[in-house]
Amino acid sequence: MAQLGSALEWGSRGRRFNSCHSDHAETKRYALFRFFYSCGDVNMQGTEIKDFTQGNITKQLFLFALPILLSNLLQVVYNMADMIIVGQVLGKTGTSAVSVGGDISMLLTFIAIGFSNAGQVLIARYIGSGQKDKIGKFVGTMCGFLFFAAFLISGLGLIFQNKLLLWMNTPGESYLGATHYSAICMIGLVFVYGYNVVSAILRGMGDSKHPFYFIAIAAVLNIILDIVFVAFLDFGAGGAALATIISQGVSFISCTVFLIHKHTSFHLFVRVRDFFVWNREMLTSLLKLGIPMAIKNASIQVSKLFVNSWVNSYGVEVSAFAGIANKLASVANLISMAVNTAGSTMVGQNLASHEYRRVKKILLNIAVIMLCTASVLSALIMIFPNQVFGLFTADDTVLALVGGYIPIAILLFFGAAARSIMNPLLNGSGNYRINFVTAILDGIILRIGLAVLFGLALDLRHYGFWLGDALAGFTPFWIGVVFYCTGRWKKENA
Repeated sequence: MAQLGSALEWGSRGRRFNSCHSDHAETKRYALFRFFYSCGDVNMQGTEIKDFTQGNITKQLFLFALPILLSNLLQVVYNMADMIIVGQVLGKTGTSAVSVGGDISMLLTFIAIGFSNAGQVLIARYIGSGQKDKIGKFVGTMCGFLFFAAFLISGLGLIFQNKLLLWMNTPGESYLGATHYSAICMIGLVFVYGYNVVSAILRGMGDSKHPFYFIAIAAVLNIILDIVFVAFLDFGAGGAALATIISQGVSFISCTVFLIHKHTSFHLFVRVRDFFVWNREMLTSLLKLGIPMAIKNASIQVSKLFVNSWVNSYGVEVSAFAGIANKLASVANLISMAVNTAGSTMVGQNLASHEYRRVKKILLNIAVIMLCTASVLSALIMIFPNQVFGLFTADDTVLALVGGYIPIAILLFFGAAARSIMNPLLNGSGNYRINFVTAILDGIILRIGLAVLFGLALDLRHYGFWLGDALAGFTPFWIGVVFYCTGRWKKENA
């Protein structure tokens, strides 16, 4: 009976589908696609889509999050490779240039990250609610919109580049290098957006292994090109940016080719016109969830630029240290992002399937993993502070700032752990209102407000700005706790 009901349901959807699409070949293709689903087997033979609504949660979370974690750590590795190679070859001026240029480049990725995260959640919800036939058209809509956004943001970034560098209080010694670094990253922004999109598609379907393979290729290539462009060809900070963009391009193209080759295994049936003629309903869903996520990412990046602009005003030594500190903090952040990414997909599927007990268990597993991680990172930074920072620079004036930063680093680690517990619930719920509130409070009001309070009002200088930023990182956790207690996460929002 269950199979018969499933067949009738998909048959009904098929009639609605065919009323809108008269092309005979396409109708046959989708009829075959619907036939597989009418058998009632979610995990069909040959499928690459993962079902997280049943099975061992700890094992699923670990196996799904680990490749994402390794991918993120590899990204940190080749970002650190930029910093280490530039720092050793060009000194603190080059380190400052990469730091400032990297901050601006990260700002321009807010749409890619926000909407890719939203797209991943929506794909997971389509899977959880048994609407896999919608994924292909949704992917076409999402890709078309984000590639258009990439070209638009790239152009605007190049137009306002000098104003951004001035707003960042870029030290005069590193201004030219920061200009070269940020300009090259802006030109290659389409590759960064592209990789985020194809990775989100795969991860939304529960595949985190293949994005890891492609980012591993990029990491190795980036380090090789860093050495060639910076150390041997003397391209300066711009060489580090060129290495990063080429590596991202290779990763994006490789991942795209893989998706095309495996589209039947992912039930990913996309027509060329889907990239140009966007589905209005799906675009609306993407915008409703993607805009708050993009605002949250953008506001955090803007607030960090605000903090770093004040920090840079304290001199090139503090600017160079800020770049190193940001790279170390990104280790905790990217671990948090890995668990958040995996958790969002798992929570999204289970909420769409009304498996609320599994959602609670997912959040509990995340809490255990992340609090243990924060404890280990805190112990390392307390025991080996000079060795860790010494990897990036041998300048005594920069290393002199390490002692005062250690308590702030510990707060950053536990802040990353705390928000990763609740972010999967906030994102996976598809509730755009709660995500918008989080974006405003976390990204703007508290992050900038606390930085100004400690840095200026209490006159803690650069340490105060770093402290305010660290404390603001706990905001999503407290919002998530309230959201959980109200029970609104159980309601349909996407």
